[in-house]
Amino acid sequence: MPTINQLVRKGRKTLVRKSDSPALKECPQKRGVCTRVYTATPKKPNSALRKVARVRLTNGIEVTAYIPGIGHNLQEHSVVLIRGGRVKDLPGVRYHIVRGALDTAGVQN
Repeated sequence: MPTINQLVRKGRKTLVRKSDSPALKECPQKRGVCTRVYTATPKKPNSALRKVARVRLTNGIEVTAYIPGIGHNLQEHSVVLIRGGRVKDLPGVRYHIVRGALDTAGVQN
């Protein structure tokens, strides 16, 4: 425990928390254009073909985003809305595409 004099000299350091989704720049969602739509294989114990898209955001950053749900209508040049939220078994995928917004159709029944 520091003395009063030590606190006067140094002061307390505030903890800086690192963002889980830095490309959003503190925004809840961001708009972007798909540059590539493809499938990726997950990490070790899992096996599947996960649908992902490479998205260039309005702030110029390019990120990889997951396409949730069964079936989608996305292709290159589709305008999408992305939100934060990583996919645990896909390394480097920290964003989700919002279904039913902009060019993305909702999930079919």
